[in-house]
Amino acid sequence: MKLGYHLGYWSSGPPADALETIKEAEALGFDSVWTAEGYGSDAFTPLAWWGASTERIKLGTNIVQMSARTPTATAMSALTLDHLSGGRFVLGLGASGPQVVEGWYGQPYPKPLARTREYVEIVRKVVAREEPVTIDGKFFQLPLQGGTGLGKPLKSTVHPLRKEIPIYLAAEGPKNVALSAEICDGWLPLFFSPKTDAFYRAALEEGFARPGARRTIDDFEVAASVPVIVHDDVEAAAGFIKPSLALYIGGMGAKDVNFHHDVFARMGYEDVADKVQELYLAGRKAEATAAIPTSLVEDTALIGPAAKIREELARWESTVVTTLLLRGDAGTLRSVAEVLA
Repeated sequence: MKLGYHLGYWSSGPPADALETIKEAEALGFDSVWTAEGYGSDAFTPLAWWGASTERIKLGTNIVQMSARTPTATAMSALTLDHLSGGRFVLGLGASGPQVVEGWYGQPYPKPLARTREYVEIVRKVVAREEPVTIDGKFFQLPLQGGTGLGKPLKSTVHPLRKEIPIYLAAEGPKNVALSAEICDGWLPLFFSPKTDAFYRAALEEGFARPGARRTIDDFEVAASVPVIVHDDVEAAAGFIKPSLALYIGGMGAKDVNFHHDVFARMGYEDVADKVQELYLAGRKAEATAAIPTSLVEDTALIGPAAKIREELARWESTVVTTLLLRGDAGTLRSVAEVLA
């Protein structure tokens, strides 16, 4: 199992010591480094800025929100970063949720799976540069229909360094996970648990079995964001993670449309997820955090003494996950890498 470093998206400003930590990740033999975007910092710029000081480590977006850019604009950034990095770029895409898509980007959210299919198709056509890009889809038309009538099919002026750039899809629901297996090269789960491996394995196999699927389970990447905290006190370690879980379960999305809440409900924590959401949306964030049991944290993270983490790692190694994406400063990465070695 490979290790990656996930910077995430910024809060009020750039994370401290980001470049130092990225360099340490590369020196430790980490396979990849990833950036993200919400409705503040973007994913491409930090990856280019800090990635310029690296030589080997893969540079990935986890994730670029599709509603933020047209497919051709995303493909342009992917082509550019792939050239600048010497072929180390991985394009991670995601649909986000209706609150951000419609509230921040002003784009429609309905039918995200069908929209994703068209989006990925266009990105691949741009990168391949085999012919001018045309599509007459339900969501995208190239050239645009009903405009001035002067639009014409074009292909990138830039020749690709690689005819195919790996595309990973962030997905949580079974239909979207199956789509990632069908049309992409990897899947980016956010709250994965070994206890749900069979559920997601079945969703992936459904995608692999579809006509024209690009990959099989043997050459498909699954890069999961997994908190790892080495600490003698399990409860204290869980305490570092619970506030973030409360935010995602309770506040990331509307009451009736929160995909993160649904992940934990499928995991067997439906009552907990409902309570956390109720408390969080009522503004009682501390109580929402306190309502999360340590067992839920342990199901989705590796926490506690080094010996406990090493023992539990075996559960993860038997799953579909191929890469653990870690967070933290350079010291954290060193300690975790030593434990997981």
